[in-house]
Amino acid sequence: MTRNASRISLLIVFGMAMLLFSFAPVFQKKPWNAPDTAKKMKNPVKSDAESIATGKALYAKHCKSCHGKGGEGDGTKAAELKTEPGDFTSKEFQAETDGELFYKSSEGRDDMPSFKKKIPEDEDMWAIVNYLRTLAK
Repeated sequence: MTRNASRISLLIVFGMAMLLFSFAPVFQKKPWNAPDTAKKMKNPVKSDAESIATGKALYAKHCKSCHGKGGEGDGTKAAELKTEPGDFTSKEFQAETDGELFYKSSEGRDDMPSFKKKIPEDEDMWAIVNYLRTLAK
């Protein structure tokens, strides 16, 4: 191999490595920990057919576009996000307390907006939490 060909090969390898590393932040999952006070919050809304139906309707209106119909993070807007929308069917997600889910949905972070203004009634947010529980695999 000639000296120029070697240099070109090295430049290509270096360029590919730089390209790969530039996408690394997209694939990293940043931990999202709710405060202890949120973790300990109890859901005051009984998980019954009515609250689940309310939560499902609100989810379809406010959450489905990013999180997907079945909560697997595959909504129509998911590809546009800089952060992973998460998989609500996963064991890790379902292991979170109701208070953690309520807190994260209310407060938001990064691409996940706060829903305090769009869903101002706590009862409705708790109904969404009840619905999210039905998405477990």
